[in-house]
Amino acid sequence: MQIARKFAFSAAVAALMAVAGAASAQEGGKLKLGTEGAYPPFNSVTADGKLVGFDVEIGNALCAQMKVECEWVTQDWDGIIPALQGGKFDALIASMTITEERAQQVDFTNKYYTTPLALIAPKDSALTSPEPDALKGKTVGAQASTTQSIYAEDHYAKAGADVKLYPTQDEAMADLTNGRLDAVVSDKFVLVDWMKTTGQDCCKLIGDLKGTESLTGIAVRKGDPLREKLNAAIDAIVKDGTYAKINAKYFDFDIYGAQD
Repeated sequence: MQIARKFAFSAAVAALMAVAGAASAQEGGKLKLGTEGAYPPFNSVTADGKLVGFDVEIGNALCAQMKVECEWVTQDWDGIIPALQGGKFDALIASMTITEERAQQVDFTNKYYTTPLALIAPKDSALTSPEPDALKGKTVGAQASTTQSIYAEDHYAKAGADVKLYPTQDEAMADLTNGRLDAVVSDKFVLVDWMKTTGQDCCKLIGDLKGTESLTGIAVRKGDPLREKLNAAIDAIVKDGTYAKINAKYFDFDIYGAQD
């Protein structure tokens, strides 16, 4: 009974903090947005310390639509949800796939893009299929605590592959180019961009992973009314063409997707 009361009290405090945080952001005309800063082309930090990428431009467009000032905060991926829950920022725009497990910890907006997973390998690889059986005896890399790492462990590892997980996407790609991995599984759009800018001479895209298309949303604290304000802003920038202009800067295809 005492434990139940303690849980109820903690939940109530968390809800009050979420509402207070959103109100504070609105009253102060500022919205703190969190991202990883290590997931190009969606979010990354330039050599001179500037935060750039698709997520960042979408976040800035949403702030403009909501008539608030954006303040960006970077956070390592492994601690990114606890940082949101702890009030380090008001919303999380970091290419986070909406999953049932995450939805138990945070509330998600509607999607702001749709993506499948894909597999990449060295150009001289004999791999021709991304199916799990084709990776038996191979070493496959993925970023830890992501949907791609879950896929790798649930499918490739069970098919007999050795799965290596990395703190960041960049570290996985570095090991691929250095010959320490036979393949990397990741967000297809990240791999397509990497192939254009870095990996065109070393690697090849093997293919999409069937059944992995997923929705990416903005995370807020549980019960935070900011969620609906962000949903309205997402709809507005899609409708007025702002989203399409940002999309065209990074991709030569539509990543929003026609269906929810």
